[in-house]
Amino acid sequence: MIEKLRHCPVCDHNQFEPFLDCQDYTVSQETFTIVECKNCGFRFTNPRPDEDHIGKYYASEDYISHSDTHKGLVNQVYQVARQYTLRNKLRLINKLHRSIGQTGLETTAQRILDYGCGTGSFLEVCFQNGWEVQGLEPDPKAREIASRRTQTSIWESLPLDLAPSEKFEIITLWHVLEHVHQLRDTLDQLRNILIKDGFMVIALPNSKSRDAAMYSRYWAAYDVPRHLYHFTPETFAKLLERHQLRLVKKLPMFLDAYYISLLSEKYEHQSSNYFQAIWNGFRSNQWARKHECNYSSLSYLVQKL
Repeated sequence: MIEKLRHCPVCDHNQFEPFLDCQDYTVSQETFTIVECKNCGFRFTNPRPDEDHIGKYYASEDYISHSDTHKGLVNQVYQVARQYTLRNKLRLINKLHRSIGQTGLETTAQRILDYGCGTGSFLEVCFQNGWEVQGLEPDPKAREIASRRTQTSIWESLPLDLAPSEKFEIITLWHVLEHVHQLRDTLDQLRNILIKDGFMVIALPNSKSRDAAMYSRYWAAYDVPRHLYHFTPETFAKLLERHQLRLVKKLPMFLDAYYISLLSEKYEHQSSNYFQAIWNGFRSNQWARKHECNYSSLSYLVQKL
């Protein structure tokens, strides 16, 4: 079933205008409309499949976070890049955990929740490096793989209540929040299970990036209808403020511009021009350095107000 939002998920305004029509190149080949709120500028897919019917749009080996496929050069590049980014993510959360201790909060716990953990690659690295890990993943096949990797029972949904001792020092959402139908409820729930002075790390595509402008409707990070929301730093900051969350810092995800450009070249030209994709990814990153950190993807470090 298709559902149509009547109010902006960020500001509740009820007036939108068409922004872009994009095709689902991964699974269905259907076309979906992205609208922009006339009040706050937030962009979101509207109308969209509802929660009970979105699953079929993930049913493809090309959707790599759920399948771990190595087929094809683009997916092989992704897997190599993933190993590099996993090490960087581990360094980041270790650094954030040390900073929690510097605030005077007495905690020796290293509890991390990866919300939307996919097949558990990131949690596996955390587990191997001394973290007490927990994942959440609605897809049953991905959840089974993640559970096997981490020797942990992966949640299908968030529990209704956690004791204070069970709350998390770090909660990560690596390219997940843009998929979540219940956007506001999810942010409230995550805020409630984060310890005082803990961090959320939320990675999102940036529809204000240079590669988004270059590829327009072919930009792979629009990824309709799986991506329900299309954030910019400004609209994401407004959403956080509404939920009494503070944006501490934005961190660039340099490799995303190259991977997204590879896919976008394939969508636009029906073949992957690798040299052009690499050049466009480089141009996008260079542009972002001079334009307010508007990289293809950003990791936002977030705390409670």
